[in-house]
Amino acid sequence: MPISNYGVLKGKAKDTREGQSKSPHLHVKVSDREKFHIAVNVKSQVDPSTLLYYVDENFDHPLLKYLQPLPNGFKKLDSKVGSNALDFIRGNLFETAQMKPLPCNVPGPDNDLNELLQKYIKRSMAMQSSVVYAFGQRWGPEKDKPDDYFDFLPGNGIHDIHMNQGNAPEWNVDDGPRQDGGLIFHFPDENRWVAVFLAFQSQCFHTDDVTGHRIPEACDVPAADGRMCLVAALVNPAGPDKGLESVTILNVTPKPIDLNDWKLADSKKNKAPLSGILKAGQTMTIMLPGTGIELPNDGGIITLLDNKGLKVHGVSYTAKDAAKEGWTIVF
Repeated sequence: MPISNYGVLKGKAKDTREGQSKSPHLHVKVSDREKFHIAVNVKSQVDPSTLLYYVDENFDHPLLKYLQPLPNGFKKLDSKVGSNALDFIRGNLFETAQMKPLPCNVPGPDNDLNELLQKYIKRSMAMQSSVVYAFGQRWGPEKDKPDDYFDFLPGNGIHDIHMNQGNAPEWNVDDGPRQDGGLIFHFPDENRWVAVFLAFQSQCFHTDDVTGHRIPEACDVPAADGRMCLVAALVNPAGPDKGLESVTILNVTPKPIDLNDWKLADSKKNKAPLSGILKAGQTMTIMLPGTGIELPNDGGIITLLDNKGLKVHGVSYTAKDAAKEGWTIVF
């Protein structure tokens, strides 16, 4: 079954501790009126133990329009379409193929996962206006039990700050779509957002839409396999949008690709079928039907699925990207 009490914690980072145990976590104290403890895995209990990470130092995604107005504290999220829950595969937050392994603790400066995370946490602590958002599973409040690391009462916090689907068999009871963890930092003084995403090397980046379980026959296939790319979209055409929106795809392979039974999908999982043969190195512009699939002008995502329903490529765009009427967004 999926993890329970999933959601996002918003607050001000106040203190931090590095993890050194058998299953080490990095620890962050977050406080406002209510104190919380963020526990971030920096090493896996399953071989290979080194985690995968991806950092976007200029994160820009339609999710941000939802995060900033949230009040401080924990907000429970439903793991369903449209809930603003994180999903590494379906949310087009980043290219999972760009994730790299990083050991948790290596002698020397600036060369391990603890130090990478501390870099952004300490910057957030130092900047008075900064905010941290942690996605994961809440625990507590634990009545009459103080926090193990920061000694506040009652113990209260959030963990599972990593991908929470496609797990190895011994952990697949925690699988579920739209319940992934992550850290997103807002640095208003620098006018930017930084996102940190973590996953275990034992996890699979193609999962079932309902259960979040790994699709075994696809685990060796990258989540964005490079056969085809979404290169552009007309989201805000001149005049009414209906029937005038379009998406352009590119075949980057040296062979023609049969697009029959391929699909384009939006953030609500509405789909538009594709057809025809796209020759090597050529593009195709698909006019959207004006019903079903939607590309809202206030931000959204577009996903390309192959004839097996596997994700081939995905992109996102914001309201700022779509602000100019009649202009095509290039990804």
